[in-house]
Order: sequence, then C-alpha cells, then structure tokens
Amino acid sequence: MPCDQHSLIADVAFLSDGKVLLVRYKDTNKYDHQKGWFLPDDAILHLEHPDQGAQRILKEQLAFDAAQPSLVYIESFKGNDGSWHLVFHYKLELPEPPKLSPSADIEKAEWFDLKNLPPPPEVAHHGWALGILRRMNPPA
Repeated sequence: MPCDQHSLIADVAFLSDGKVLLVRYKDTNKYDHQKGWFLPDDAILHLEHPDQGAQRILKEQLAFDAAQPSLVYIESFKGNDGSWHLVFHYKLELPEPPKLSPSADIEKAEWFDLKNLPPPPEVAHHGWALGILRRMNPPA
C-alpha cells in the first residue's frame, strides 16, 4: 500500500561510451503525471533494499541484469504533495552499450551523448535527470 508521508525511489544513470540511457514512460500517472525523459527509476518496494531496487529496475525495465549499479548519492527533499522524498541515485558504467529489451511500460529508450543531452523542457521534472548527471559527472 502506498504511503502518503514519504516516497523511497531509486534511479540508475546507465552510462556507456560517453552516452547515457534515458527513457520515456507510457503511464505518466505512475511518474507524477510527468512526460519527458527520465533516468530509469521506480519506487523501492516494501522491505526492498535500495541496491536490490536499482538492480530490479534494470532487470524489469530493460531486461539487463549483468552488473550491480553503485550508489553515488542520496537526495532528500519535500515533494510538492508535502511528503518526504528520499531518492537513491545509482550509476552503472559499461565500456559498450549492451543490447536492451525495454519493457512494455517504456514508450522509448534512447542513448544520448553526454555532451548533447535533451534540453530541460524535454526532460521530466523540469530537467531533473540533467542535474543528477551533472552531479555524477562534473565537467572537467
């Protein structure tokens, strides 16, 4: 049963060969009615460890389970609905983009060059994923 006091979320910055994988979800209701590009993400399930959640996201959404993402940082904030959000940001880097099979929940999955990301209006939550990527990969 969903909680209206807090949200626990994991996302994964899936990086390969100077690119990042972004997804668009079909059911925007599950994603705060947001359209646009996201890092693959999902709510952490009841009693699920965030590490397991990150791995589950890759497996369920992209049919990928060959590696464990690493936790980079945790973000805490009060959401628009007044609930407390705790977001576990993970990163997985591979030398070559793997073959992925996006689930039926994903409208589109696309690799973007880190130097040519979509503009903030095309990214859900006012470009939130772009800020996460900047924090994980500060410019040289």
